[in-house]
Amino acid sequence: MIRIKTFTFNALQENTYLVYDDEGSSMIVDPGCYEVHEQNELVDYIKKNNLTVKLLVNTHGHIDHVLGNYFVKETFKVPFEIFHLDLPSLQSVASYASNYGFHSYTPATPDRLLTLSDTIKVGSMTFKILFVPGHAPGHIAFINVEEKICLSGDVLFRNSIGRADLPGGDYDTLIKSIHEQLFTLPDDMVVFPGHGPTTTIKFEKKHNPYCAINL
Repeated sequence: MIRIKTFTFNALQENTYLVYDDEGSSMIVDPGCYEVHEQNELVDYIKKNNLTVKLLVNTHGHIDHVLGNYFVKETFKVPFEIFHLDLPSLQSVASYASNYGFHSYTPATPDRLLTLSDTIKVGSMTFKILFVPGHAPGHIAFINVEEKICLSGDVLFRNSIGRADLPGGDYDTLIKSIHEQLFTLPDDMVVFPGHGPTTTIKFEKKHNPYCAINL
């Protein structure tokens, strides 16, 4: 069984996900932990639950999702992976981090650039990669079909969608990603977004004011 612990970190209220199986193998998705107390909260939970972190992955390279990359990579000595098309987004963060008040941001270098032919395997867990650009040019989501889990990053939120006005973003592309990639998933799939509460594909197809479809 896959278990997911949600942490809400940094001034932008980003959701950091610690995803783990019954044996304690885990991966960290989009670590936004910037302040020391946020880093300690993450480490304390991992230690308390006897988890072994084996992988760090990003859904995309925007600042609020990558602030803790260096800390996680160095603390747990794990490989860091991001989709190949969003490497420029990740690399650009250092040039504007101070503008957001994150003066101590330290970049981390990916160990592997993911492609659509890759899958994410950690312990007994396997996640498929979906390419869902629009919010970021190389944005991906992680899908586990068996347990109906979608780690959607900043593409789809409860009753909302990600911004399309950031560099590399495009509104039409974002809506297309939602309709053709996410809304073709099972209705009862649970969406774990980059901000805010969880939701389901069914709820967003019916109620989301930006992308709902006629059922």
